[in-house]
Amino acid sequence: MKKASLKAASKLHPRLRMYSNANSDVNRERAVQCAAMTPKVPVAKEESAPVFTAAEISRLSMALARPELRLDNNTKVNVFVQRYEQAQAASQSAGAPIQGGKLETQTLTPEQYTELARDPTVALIESGDTLHLPRTLVSSSSGVSKPASRSVKHKELHQDGAGLLVGIIDVAGFDFSHPDFLDSAGKTRWISIWDQGSSTRPAPQWAGFSYGSELTASQLNAALKAAKRLKVPAYRLEPQDQMYAGSHGTHVASIAAGNRGVASKAQLAGVLIGIPRRGSKEREEWERRGNFYDTTRLAHAVDYLLALGEKLGKVVVINISLGTNGHAHDASAAINRWIDSALTQPGRAVCTAAGNAGQDEPEFDTDLGYIMGRIHSSGRIASAGLDQDIKFVVGGNGIVDGSENELEIWYEPQDRFAVSLRPPGSSKWYGPVEPGEYVENKALPQKSLISIYNELYYQSNGCNLISVYLSPYFSSNAHVGIPSGIWTVRLHGRDVRDGRYHAWIERDDPGNMGAGLKSWPSRFTAESNVDNSSVSSLACANCVLGVANLNEADETINKSSSQGPTRDGRHKPDVAAPGTEIVAANGFAADDERWISMTGTSMASPYVTGVVGLMLCCNPELTAAQIEGIIHRTAKPLPGADYRWVDDAGFGRIDPAACVQEADRVMSNKEITL
Repeated sequence: MKKASLKAASKLHPRLRMYSNANSDVNRERAVQCAAMTPKVPVAKEESAPVFTAAEISRLSMALARPELRLDNNTKVNVFVQRYEQAQAASQSAGAPIQGGKLETQTLTPEQYTELARDPTVALIESGDTLHLPRTLVSSSSGVSKPASRSVKHKELHQDGAGLLVGIIDVAGFDFSHPDFLDSAGKTRWISIWDQGSSTRPAPQWAGFSYGSELTASQLNAALKAAKRLKVPAYRLEPQDQMYAGSHGTHVASIAAGNRGVASKAQLAGVLIGIPRRGSKEREEWERRGNFYDTTRLAHAVDYLLALGEKLGKVVVINISLGTNGHAHDASAAINRWIDSALTQPGRAVCTAAGNAGQDEPEFDTDLGYIMGRIHSSGRIASAGLDQDIKFVVGGNGIVDGSENELEIWYEPQDRFAVSLRPPGSSKWYGPVEPGEYVENKALPQKSLISIYNELYYQSNGCNLISVYLSPYFSSNAHVGIPSGIWTVRLHGRDVRDGRYHAWIERDDPGNMGAGLKSWPSRFTAESNVDNSSVSSLACANCVLGVANLNEADETINKSSSQGPTRDGRHKPDVAAPGTEIVAANGFAADDERWISMTGTSMASPYVTGVVGLMLCCNPELTAAQIEGIIHRTAKPLPGADYRWVDDAGFGRIDPAACVQEADRVMSNKEITL
């Protein structure tokens, strides 16, 4: 390969290089699981998997790895583009690219982003990371009583959030007609809902976006008025792409800013991310290929809500109770840098759930909660010539797993590690892949494919990255899964000066994929799992507040709550808030089931969101960094702890009244005479 081609390839995240070395047929099927990818033309689901001979497998491997393979021009991929200079690029997606510092988003084919990598102003191109459905536990919706008010002391300072805009980025729909969001005149307190997966209303062109539907306050209130006459639910008259009973987004919004929520006088705006629900119907699984639900969509959601705040002249606090495990967990991911850039201005803040991947062991025989944990491994190679094994379990139906599996290993730039891979039940090792080398789409005897990249000095943070991908064999008439069982990654110390490494599994949501194939979250084995640094990568941004799940009843952190620190040792999560068995609005439900109890960091984060909103009402000039400092300062340690940061609770339980007072105090510094 020529030097110019090598330089261009180095600008592409390994995931994008793998996509570009696959034909349109493969990528159409891959789009079922890849949130950042959709085909231009949908295809029908296959009914059965063919059987290959050894010779056919060999030819398949050679064909997939050919560098002259024609690039796919029939698949669209959402990407972040980082430039060396602030240069506006022509957008290939619907709508102009959105700016976030020196980042922009585009929707490109593999052929287009491979060509774009040759642009001398381009430093790095990364695909959007998959956003996963929230993993909350529903306690009950039957006979649940209305919750007590979450009002905070010192109303004379914060006015219950009057003048505040609370933005909610979530899934499952926003029930704007729920009594918890209606004012004294019977009008909704929601001023807009941007449904990214719908086309029933015009897109928010005013904010620079030409996809999805924007439901405005006038439309929502007109639906409320007509619903009384027609005797139908108002949300049926202004439908959203997702409207599930027990709606996660509705519950989260109720905690932050419902009439019984923390900021009960604030106005609400929502962005509905189009994450398809995992179900048992095969049709639902294969419809996933047509949706974008990745971190570029999240970046757009943040920008939309901030633009709405500017349009209305309001301070803005945004809650994100979604997550992803991708990237280096050091704030260098494109979405982290995008949000951090947006939060340099005062009067705006973002809170996010720390994640629900904290449980590492079962507490009783039938407890499977640990399967949703075990996402992090770490260790240290003591010196050159030594090896270290990392073992992870691929589930599926016990024989094969139908989803693509991804493992990222980040290590220090001073070191040089090689890497080998052994499938379950096999004595054969694939590798070693030395630093600066890669193996792409290598077909195994089991018919699945592996790709291994050993990157040096990754562009976004200068660290070294080993990416391991396990891919089913995809085609329009075949889907051959990955062997279930324990896969072993062996790191070989070549030149060791530091020796530390961290690994994370980025995995698919559980579900039935049809034709007997299942997707089940992969996980590290008990011996390889390290029970820290499991906090969602979204919560690793510098200026975003990451929130842990406090069980108020026993004053402990819920076992499922993800832990810190970040890979670079920063204090995330920041703080803990009530998140266990939290009663709030039950969206799209019957009149006699208006309230529902849920558990998760998804419930803790909006509580902090409401408190942060009240702080901004006291002092609109606060920056996100100042808000973070105040929350750290005023947090109360849990029983038995001191004021030092701990990996599960952060700096302790949030103290809303103290936060409000301290925010107000920042405005009233007094001059003294020396």
